[in-house]
Amino acid sequence: MAENTNQTTVIGVDTHIKGEMSFDNNARILGSFEGQINAKGELQVAEGAKCKATVEADAVLVDGVVEGDVTARDRVQLNPKARVSGDLVATKLVVADGAAFTGHCRVGPDATKNVGQKAPVAEAKPQNSQQANKQPEPARR
Repeated sequence: MAENTNQTTVIGVDTHIKGEMSFDNNARILGSFEGQINAKGELQVAEGAKCKATVEADAVLVDGVVEGDVTARDRVQLNPKARVSGDLVATKLVVADGAAFTGHCRVGPDATKNVGQKAPVAEAKPQNSQQANKQPEPARR
């Protein structure tokens, strides 16, 4: 039997899921989801739906509420009733009139280049005791 690549998983209006979700095709949230989403396809958050999660997908279309960081390897689309609170990283960003977004965003062809890689952590260097105990000099007039 041939594989159906247009298959969409639907989380119903009366369904509330907490945990991790991963899928290869598409998913549409009509109810609520809390946790982490890792997708190879498209995630749709419908009007009236709530997604409190860290999301990584090819594309993310929002008509409802998303609280959490969103990374889209292709695009993020915020439709007129979308409410997003969190940081966005995407190759393309579409924001319709009426959509609300609170957070930081990185958009462009290089924005998703290092997705999934941890940023290097800078090490704090201890100050020598002379610098740590030195009192600031009073301002001169």
